[in-house]
Amino acid sequence: MNRLAVDIGGTFTDVVLETGSDRTTVKVLTTHGDPAEGVMHGVSQVLAEARVAAADIEVVIHGTTLATNALIERRGARTALITTKGHRDALAIGLENRFEQYDLGMQRPPPLVGRKLRLTVDERVSAAGEVLLALDESSVLDAVATLRAAGVDSVAIGLLHAYVNPRHEQRVAALLAEHLPDLSLSLSSEVCPEIREYERLSTTCANAYVRPLMDRYLSNLEHRLRAAGLRCSVLVMTSGGGLATLETARRFPIRLVESGPAGGALLAAALARRSGWSRALAFDMGGTTAKLTLLDDGRPQWSRAFEVARAYRFRKGSGLPVRIPVIEMVEIGAGGGSVARVDRLGRLQTGPDSAGSEPGPAAYGRGGEMATVTDADLVLGKLSVDGFAGGTLELHADKAVDAVERHVARPLGVTVTRAAMGISDTVEEAMAAAARSHAGEWGRELDSRTLIAFGGAAPLHAAGLARRLNITRVVVPHAAGVGSAVGFLLAPVAFEVVRSRHAFVDELDVAATAMLLTDMQREAFAVVAPLVPADRTVVTRRAYMRYVGQGYEIAVALPEGVPLDNDLLTSRFETAYNDLYGRVIPGQRIEILSWTLAVAGPAPAMNVPPVSARADGDAGQSAWFDGEQMRTIPVLQRTALRPGERRTGPVLVTEAQTTTLVPPGWMVEVDDLVQLVLTRVKDEP
Repeated sequence: MNRLAVDIGGTFTDVVLETGSDRTTVKVLTTHGDPAEGVMHGVSQVLAEARVAAADIEVVIHGTTLATNALIERRGARTALITTKGHRDALAIGLENRFEQYDLGMQRPPPLVGRKLRLTVDERVSAAGEVLLALDESSVLDAVATLRAAGVDSVAIGLLHAYVNPRHEQRVAALLAEHLPDLSLSLSSEVCPEIREYERLSTTCANAYVRPLMDRYLSNLEHRLRAAGLRCSVLVMTSGGGLATLETARRFPIRLVESGPAGGALLAAALARRSGWSRALAFDMGGTTAKLTLLDDGRPQWSRAFEVARAYRFRKGSGLPVRIPVIEMVEIGAGGGSVARVDRLGRLQTGPDSAGSEPGPAAYGRGGEMATVTDADLVLGKLSVDGFAGGTLELHADKAVDAVERHVARPLGVTVTRAAMGISDTVEEAMAAAARSHAGEWGRELDSRTLIAFGGAAPLHAAGLARRLNITRVVVPHAAGVGSAVGFLLAPVAFEVVRSRHAFVDELDVAATAMLLTDMQREAFAVVAPLVPADRTVVTRRAYMRYVGQGYEIAVALPEGVPLDNDLLTSRFETAYNDLYGRVIPGQRIEILSWTLAVAGPAPAMNVPPVSARADGDAGQSAWFDGEQMRTIPVLQRTALRPGERRTGPVLVTEAQTTTLVPPGWMVEVDDLVQLVLTRVKDEP
């Protein structure tokens, strides 16, 4: 089967073509003005290299950070919110908490919708779904006039308790569509039918904000793929690790906010299960950001809450909350393009801003003048000027040296190599701090884990990060430089539905609950059915439960095909609660807030890449800075290494889209999956 995967990042667009067990990979610069242009350039290049006709491709799988970037950079549509009278300022009020208690200048990200475009209508529905005040349609028509005058492109409709009774939202949408047919409409009862008013409105506004942009982009990409002869299905990676159709992605683009990183987490999880690593840490470092994901028993952590555009790094509560299925991870501005500078206090800082692909690091020779992590890596001898990004980009060592000297070395009064080492150390410590913070939030340890490194820059810094986290084993997968795109090929077709319906377990209406879950299953199947036969799907049900009086609930897995009753739900909840907290509370009443139901097709098998024909693994030597002086170390060509081969560091292992640094005190071995396994055999000098 010929399958094509495309991952758009902030700096590079990665393309992977899988034909049976063979993979052809390409890395090209992202074209921010028209991202589809970079995609098509990469697609045409990979098809030519593999000598595969466009008509022979059977599926295209796509992931992108465009939705995330639009939210962070505030480049979305002119958006309005229509909500219940009296709740206009719910977006600005938020949760009324302080995520940074002692910072008097604390600032939150401003709402995506300004106050002038937060409009209200007369209506009211109770928490039980009872209509207390019928919708006043004249108030909707008043809003129409305001929307028309303001030139609004997209509208979020979020009425009070619409997750229980959506009829008023549906009527508002019908009236808007009648009078303003070109408006893009997002209903909270469809985007996020969950309890908690602020999060529901925030998610719906975010969906509305990026929907016109993503709709245009996905339509344009589909048209260009068809014009190039690719008549196959086009699927989109979601933040929860499943694949969805283009139609679903256009309706709910908010579900794409972490689609690229989700692919990398799936790759790491598949490798962890295949190799028997019960605890692992996925490390994805590209040109713009670094992502870290905890893996336990071969599975990443899933969540239904995520924050975009955090104002304070690592600070929970400082971003815009969205309620979507998402693989839990921490993401920071630490990539190859992260800009290094010396601040007014003489401190070296790296990131979070990035040179991206336009103009890119100084070494790219595309007009960039600031010193970046990539420039530092080149100065330190970690990168070769030839063959970078598969030979699609020539590096300029003189420009890298000049940028590091002007912006870091001279202000600090140190040599260029010392300055470059400082940049590398700073970015590695930032990533280590993020990993520690993330693990602490979830009550997890790090030092017994296997670090799985992928992305263009990760293998260069993996051993340094591992040393800081006291991790002794690092794994660099096959085609690590395009790891997230490879992960797309391991994703199942899947869709999750959520419904908030409050109930006390001891008063549960079993019949009504069964009907609710049946309706949810029907909705999820409607998305999955065009792509996967019903008899090949798996249904996963969860209840979000807590003790009465608690502020937060936990996810409780429910068996499929078994009737739900008081005893079963109580037993399942107490088991999950005890596993999480080490105790239960006897005699305390239990309640359910929400239900989720996911339908997923089978996950594709992970192919073991073939071992290439034997060739000379010696690719020369490199002058590498060891922290004290420049020294000559061997450079090996990864494609020439075979399973069972071992080398001791220091050594560089080069391949088309990345380079792996094996420092002193580490040994590298090729395993049966053609992975590089780095093991720390002694402390570095």
